Amino acid sequence: MSLEIHKVGGRIGAEITGVDTSQPLDAETVGRLNEALVAHKALFFREQHLDDEGQLRFAANFGTLTTAHPTVPSLEGQPSVLPVDSEDGGRANRWHTDVTFVRTPPKASTLRALVVPPYGGNTLIADSQAAYRDLPEALRELADRLWAVHTNDYDYAQGKELDEADAERRRVFTAVKYRTAHPVVRVHPESGERGLFVGGFAQSILGLPSAESHDLLRSLQAYVTRPENVVRWRWSVGDLVLFDNRATQHYAPDDYDDLPRRLHRVTVAGDVPVGVSGESSYLIEGDEAPHYTS
Repeated sequence: MSLEIHKVGGRIGAEITGVDTSQPLDAETVGRLNEALVAHKALFFREQHLDDEGQLRFAANFGTLTTAHPTVPSLEGQPSVLPVDSEDGGRANRWHTDVTFVRTPPKASTLRALVVPPYGGNTLIADSQAAYRDLPEALRELADRLWAVHTNDYDYAQGKELDEADAERRRVFTAVKYRTAHPVVRVHPESGERGLFVGGFAQSILGLPSAESHDLLRSLQAYVTRPENVVRWRWSVGDLVLFDNRATQHYAPDDYDDLPRRLHRVTVAGDVPVGVSGESSYLIEGDEAPHYTS
């Protein structure tokens, strides 16, 4: 079979057929997949049935791999694999871009389905570049000049009383506290397109009081998650998803009761985000996450 690209949504998402990701890929195929990733933001591969080594090999086609996470432990024996397990707190039901609280967030993330519930448990992925294009001109001009502080130290439980297991997960997640200033509008290093770079870890706007920061971030976020900017993927065991972490946000609705759901994540190291002015992101608190970034 030859590689074919089938759009899933009008603005974001494409299903790839004709590629066996369990096998080594030639340079031409990798080049076409990377072009498709930049164009469609999220690529979906059905029934690939990789093991961890296969997922690592596939992800490495797109760059140097990170370790699993700056603070959260990896899968035992696999330092670059992060288990996303509903039975161990892995319910990421908040819109976010992966690990934006460090200075060099990932270029891309891969997710592989090992256990899926019979209903619910989908993943939603949003196009943050389409969201930027949707902004009224005056709001685009304002966003171009703004910087946001991203941090892993925030109340992601949103007022919920933490049980002992939740408290331990939060302690691990914030073992090193990071605060990084990123441009609210990021220029994509390959396409040159502009996109909103906000999401769950963006907690304040530099130079604005907290109330005004939250109001403005909520307004911008609403453009990212407009239905026309979002693709929903219904998982089957063996599916593989690759998404551009520089141009998307994602969300996993917690809508599958107490049923098990398990994915493995492998991420590709990225570069330092650059804003419209040409200035680069900078660290406010924490370290350079040298064990995580390229």
